[in-house]
Amino acid sequence: MLKIDMHTHIIPVEMPNWTEKFGYGDFIYLQQDQPGTAKMMKGNRFFREIRENCWDPDVRIKEYAEHDTQVQVVCTIPVMFSYWAVPEDCLELSKFLNDHIADLVARYPKNYIGLGTLPMQDTDLAIEELERCKSLGLPGVQIGSNINNENLSEPRFFPLFEACADLGMAVMVHPWEMMGMKHMTKYWLPWLVGMPAETSRAMCSMIFSGIFEKLPELRVDFVHAGGSFLSTIGRIEHGFNCRPDLVAIDNPVNPREYLGKFWVDCITHDPRMLEYVLEMQGSRRVTLGSDYPFPLGDLTIGKFITEMDLPEEVVENIFCNATLEWLDLKKEDYV
Repeated sequence: MLKIDMHTHIIPVEMPNWTEKFGYGDFIYLQQDQPGTAKMMKGNRFFREIRENCWDPDVRIKEYAEHDTQVQVVCTIPVMFSYWAVPEDCLELSKFLNDHIADLVARYPKNYIGLGTLPMQDTDLAIEELERCKSLGLPGVQIGSNINNENLSEPRFFPLFEACADLGMAVMVHPWEMMGMKHMTKYWLPWLVGMPAETSRAMCSMIFSGIFEKLPELRVDFVHAGGSFLSTIGRIEHGFNCRPDLVAIDNPVNPREYLGKFWVDCITHDPRMLEYVLEMQGSRRVTLGSDYPFPLGDLTIGKFITEMDLPEEVVENIFCNATLEWLDLKKEDYV
């Protein structure tokens, strides 16, 4: 069975020291002290240590083969978004990252599918780079759950979503710069609590502002199984019903009506939760994702799904069909 992991991250092993190049900021660069590992430096501060599976395409393919997975959808690591930077500098960084991913896909067309990144702090530049990503053969882009603490419902982002719909470019929404992050640094809470909340923030913002109502052709996948959105849809719907004066001010459609009109990945780490997600979404709207190569992800690439005694059709939808539909790609190109 074809398996496509639609949520993986990659970084070029060689790139400029952007902080030195631009003369400001805490851009990410890699510091290699020994073969096979590198330190991600944020400005002059240590951020995270990564292994060669973060950048080496052959190592990645070998590791994926251990889990019977043939195709990876790759996108940048969200810390690379750099939405805080001067827009033109972020555009230059985005082009560098997108060119790297496009080159990878060109060299390994059966193994990799690429998503671009955009300078979301400037909508005109973001649309310009979106169009270039389309010309590079990338079927979609990854964006953050908020842009410098602005919700995706802000009117200035609508032209970008409109352009994605017009160009047929898929969107992956990934949480980053989590709300309340500086107030809950202990216990890894930004990743355990903040990320699920951030994804729900993005989903509610897009639903309540009417983006999906105005752009029914827009194809969006929210990672980490939609964060806390699906598990709190009852509360969200109740708020919509009991305080429409606060909630239904831009879109009169019940938020529950949008279930199954967007995609979420399968990263629940819990079979019972995945059963609930499948009930809410339908298997054609649940994609195989891992967050590889990071440890908080599902690094056995859907092994728990094969152990759930699900119908073969449901498993196949999760493993490949849902992703192919989200990205508007053909199965025969990857088998």
